[in-house]
Amino acid sequence: MDTKNNPYRSLPSVAKLLEADALQPAIAAAGFTVVKEVIQAEIDAWRKRIAAQDEEVAAELASPELSAKLCRAILATVSERQQQALKPVFNLSGIVLHTNLGRARLPAEAIALVSQVAAEYSNLEFNLEDGKRGDRDTHLEALICHLTGAEAATIVNNNAAAVMLVLNTLAASKEVLISRGELVEIGGSFRIPDVMRSANCLLREVGTTNRTHLHDYQHNLGVHSGLIMKVHTSNYQIQGFTNAVSASALANLASEANIPFVEDLGSGCLLDMQQYGLPAEPTVSSRLAHADLVTFSGDKLLGGPQAGIVAGKRELIEKIKANPLKRALRIDKLTLAALQSVLELYLKPHTLRKTLPMLRDLTKSRTAIKQCCEELMPALGESLNGHADVAIVDCDSQVGSGSLPQEILASQGIAITPQPGETGSGSKLQAIADAFRALPKPVIGRMHDGKLIFDLRCLDCVDEFKAQLAQLAL
Repeated sequence: MDTKNNPYRSLPSVAKLLEADALQPAIAAAGFTVVKEVIQAEIDAWRKRIAAQDEEVAAELASPELSAKLCRAILATVSERQQQALKPVFNLSGIVLHTNLGRARLPAEAIALVSQVAAEYSNLEFNLEDGKRGDRDTHLEALICHLTGAEAATIVNNNAAAVMLVLNTLAASKEVLISRGELVEIGGSFRIPDVMRSANCLLREVGTTNRTHLHDYQHNLGVHSGLIMKVHTSNYQIQGFTNAVSASALANLASEANIPFVEDLGSGCLLDMQQYGLPAEPTVSSRLAHADLVTFSGDKLLGGPQAGIVAGKRELIEKIKANPLKRALRIDKLTLAALQSVLELYLKPHTLRKTLPMLRDLTKSRTAIKQCCEELMPALGESLNGHADVAIVDCDSQVGSGSLPQEILASQGIAITPQPGETGSGSKLQAIADAFRALPKPVIGRMHDGKLIFDLRCLDCVDEFKAQLAQLAL
């Protein structure tokens, strides 16, 4: 083989690499097609280097380790692709409703119903009584109304969609009056003004950031006013020299102007949280005492799947359901099944603390968390021996997802401190964090003050955690 005059011939073929022993585990795990695509991309990259007359490529092509080097690069790429795939993780960040980690975990009952509905046909939009087409909202509407006191309700895929649908239905090309202090950013750089613009509404800011009065709304009402909106600032609080107009006052003003009063509650709290030792949070039913419509999330303090719920007066809900955007924003059968199951748990409030993972995690005692730490400590210390010191520490958990933003939950965790070595402690700490995230079920903690902290509030199965520590690569 004339590889000197034709360096391309030094590259092994795709077929030969597919037969390499080193790549067989990757083929078994990721699939033949995926590995083949990665091999082809790697070979193409080398061909480009040859064509560009890379100075180092000739020596690399002549190396007897070429095939091994190619296999290592292919395995790294396949591994990276697998890391990007959706997979379960251990949430030891201390944030219970962590937006980036999927927010609320579903209870066993919801998982069972989702599995059943996914595997079989269902009466999603079929009326079993008359044999005609039905409305998917009917499966949940009565239940939502029972739990909130609303006349009617509808469900879409998240709360931002719920807000946009309400605005587009009731105030398209009209002005929406809202306090300047309530123009919140709801995460991912999405902001209330952006949602309004997407709904084809005109934003009319009233008042100032810290103080808004009833006369601010009165002075801005006019023939172009479509509705008055109040946004619960669940992800921050303004304190000090402040003033906000009550929901009852805004409801009266909206009624006098013959326009709807809508409140975006966001967090979706259905119960008095104080009964569980948590601070008070506005409930949907309390807001419906004044608002014509309330919008809220399904995956925050409600503890269910991602969804946006609109509850309130029947006349307005019927208009919203008739909006063509409703079909584009509707939930699928799996979300509906999960939400149904979670809402049904609320019918048994005396057991909710045990059955709803969100509430169970928020109310877990510090003693129980410490016992979990003590159970995990020996195995974790053994795995990190020679690399880091471990110790049980006091730490603080947060609710997360903009809910109860100032509430700190006393917790217990394990602090991992890198041992002194040749490399800096910062790089060693990062390497340890990277190693935990590279485990089959990645472990997500938080780094603070030169330590990797594992808050065990949300850890249910210590044995599952310990079982994979043997694969920790440091």
